[in-house]
Amino acid sequence: MKISTAAAALVVSLGLSATIPAFGQSAAANPHAGHMMMPADKPVLDIAPAAADATKVVESFLAALSAGNLPAAEALLDANVTILENGDAERSRAEYMGGHAKGDAAFLKNVHQQLKRRTAQADGNTAWVLSESVMHLTKDGKMTMLLNTETMLLRKSSQGWRIVHIHWSSRAMKPAQSN
Repeated sequence: MKISTAAAALVVSLGLSATIPAFGQSAAANPHAGHMMMPADKPVLDIAPAAADATKVVESFLAALSAGNLPAAEALLDANVTILENGDAERSRAEYMGGHAKGDAAFLKNVHQQLKRRTAQADGNTAWVLSESVMHLTKDGKMTMLLNTETMLLRKSSQGWRIVHIHWSSRAMKPAQSN
């Protein structure tokens, strides 16, 4: 199966969350735990109270995308969202949903994410959520780990918080690396 550039970027950057069911589970409950090279320690969270609802929107977006629920993911994106990943740009919700979203969702079904850090702030009707994570996946029969960073900007409107910008970035993690 060929992975799209967007899916690869998403995989390496969706370090966001407790949105993946295996996140935060014990080794007995987590089928990927035997493959982890890092302890499943708690993430460092710095979420300003004013940004709590915006952070929930980010988590809901990632959960929907990971579950393949594209209508739910789409509903959380602003119509004019800009998504930057690995040098590519998608400049609207319609462009993303008609392009890379399906590949991103399919790829995420087989990935375990471990959130390491999340910071979120808000000022009026604007919020930003910055996340760092480790993504665990199997590629060509070998366990691979990627360090992921993600920035999401959100705007509050009468419909609630919507994502107006996403920037995903990642790189391969060396076995001895801890963050």
